[in-house]
Amino acid sequence: MSESKNFTAIEDFDWDAYANGETAGEKSREELTNTYDESLKTAKENEVVSGIVKSISKREVRVDIGMKSDAIIPVSEFRYNPDLKVGDEVEVYIETLEDKNGQLRLSHKKACQTRSWDRVNEALQNDEVIKGYVKSRTKGGMIVDVFGIEAFLPGSQIDVRPIRDYDVFVDKTMEFKVVKINQEYKNVVVSHKALIEAELEQQKKEIISKLEKGQVLEGKVKNITPYGVFVDLGGVDGLVHITDLSWGRVSDPREVVELDQDIKVVIIDFDNEKKRIALGLKQLQPHPWDNLTADLKVGDRVKGKVVVMADYGAFVEVQPGVEGLIHVSEMSWSQHLRSANDFLKVGDEVEAVVLTLDRDERKMSLGLKQLKDDPWENIETKYAIGSRHTAKVRNFTNFGVFVEIEEGVDGLIHISDLSWTKKIKHPSEFTQVGNDIEVQVLEIDKDNRRLSLGHKQLEENPWDVFETIFTVGSIHEGTITEMMDKGAVISLPYGVEGFATPKHLVKEDGTQAKLDEKLDFKVIEFNKDNKRIILSHSRISEDANKPERREKAPARKASKPAAEQIATPQIEKTTLGDLGALQALKEQMQKEEKKG
Repeated sequence: MSESKNFTAIEDFDWDAYANGETAGEKSREELTNTYDESLKTAKENEVVSGIVKSISKREVRVDIGMKSDAIIPVSEFRYNPDLKVGDEVEVYIETLEDKNGQLRLSHKKACQTRSWDRVNEALQNDEVIKGYVKSRTKGGMIVDVFGIEAFLPGSQIDVRPIRDYDVFVDKTMEFKVVKINQEYKNVVVSHKALIEAELEQQKKEIISKLEKGQVLEGKVKNITPYGVFVDLGGVDGLVHITDLSWGRVSDPREVVELDQDIKVVIIDFDNEKKRIALGLKQLQPHPWDNLTADLKVGDRVKGKVVVMADYGAFVEVQPGVEGLIHVSEMSWSQHLRSANDFLKVGDEVEAVVLTLDRDERKMSLGLKQLKDDPWENIETKYAIGSRHTAKVRNFTNFGVFVEIEEGVDGLIHISDLSWTKKIKHPSEFTQVGNDIEVQVLEIDKDNRRLSLGHKQLEENPWDVFETIFTVGSIHEGTITEMMDKGAVISLPYGVEGFATPKHLVKEDGTQAKLDEKLDFKVIEFNKDNKRIILSHSRISEDANKPERREKAPARKASKPAAEQIATPQIEKTTLGDLGALQALKEQMQKEEKKG
């Protein structure tokens, strides 16, 4: 059974043209093709074009951009626009005009990104102010959405003030300027601070133009540093240096102010060109010296705390803002100046005597040693000439030993007053720094606060006895302890030393005496005042060979019989000798003289 169909005839149809292959009436095939192509929009891959939403389903959106076929875009790319409807015009990105399935492939998301990137670049080139949405915090700053692009907002670019709480900016829409773009990595950096600075710059000019030295202003503590406090004066910052926070000593500005505190300050100085403003806080308070007790005078005692230490002294705060200096020379009566740190430290509570007081210059000097009696006031009584004491060796010089009998009482033992018998080249051969040494007061110099002391004076002068033992011509056994070009030093009994020139060191066989050799020596010179004994070994053999000497008895080894009765002690180069034996010898000789 066939189905009938109704057809409508075209009255002006050109059957002759159809027979000749022309199907468009009066128009040629070429004209029809051109007409059709012009009806389609010209489009290229990787560019953004506008399209019309033709239909919307749960999964996809069909968009017509004037091509041969519509494109299908996932509905998820339009989630930012829940009000999308058929007929709306949207921008799309042409990914490809014909994929492997012959389909046109578009992306609304990429179109937005491309447009956003172009928009961001325009904002940077035009120095344009744009709006952005602060999405979240990140390391070092915030993430901001501008035109759908995630840009970075550094913490230092949020505000002109230091930010202590970043979270308060999250979920806020703010104005920004694009300050940097990395084209290769598609990174964008924005700044909110740049907007504020531009506004503040004009405010600063107006504010600074009205400033005057001495002007008192109100401000808010903006930042605290170890060296001072920055104060916001309403668009312009000023610095209160740590020394201008308080009349007293301040080690940390936080002892005086705190962040965001409203304070009054005075303008000390400012620089129009560099826009630096120096402020003061303490200048608004009366100077502490103006409140210093009116009846305070030199000689009074004051109490205070050590606030600063230096090698040369200590600064003591006797009341807030009022300090006095205790110089190290005023800490002890001792003449041995040391570091002030040996006496005091920061934080010590001390009592001192006012030595000088200058209210105009606001200076005060104090003393500690004045709390004790000056040991030199009664020096003649306490350390009379001839009195004996124990002292402490402080230091050496080439000419003697400086000692301290008590704090503030020093003395000098000349090198010649260390030993009766030993010839000492340097005091270190005799004693050591820090050792105790017995001394006798020889002289008192009260004006220069110095004592002349002696050590050898504690014993009787053995040279009075030596004079009777080492008589000229007497012979004694000695040991050569030191050889020099000019001669040799010979150690004799009782710790005394003698000297022999090279010609007196020739032995009977013609050889020269050597170091550490023990020989007999004849005394050829004895000088008690200069404590000098000149000896000769050669003279013994020379005298023995003389004709007139051969008939006489051999020379004695001591000038007195008593000398032979005392055993010669062991020779010690560093001792005074056996002074007890010398005293016994002297007493025995005196008895023999009485018997004679």
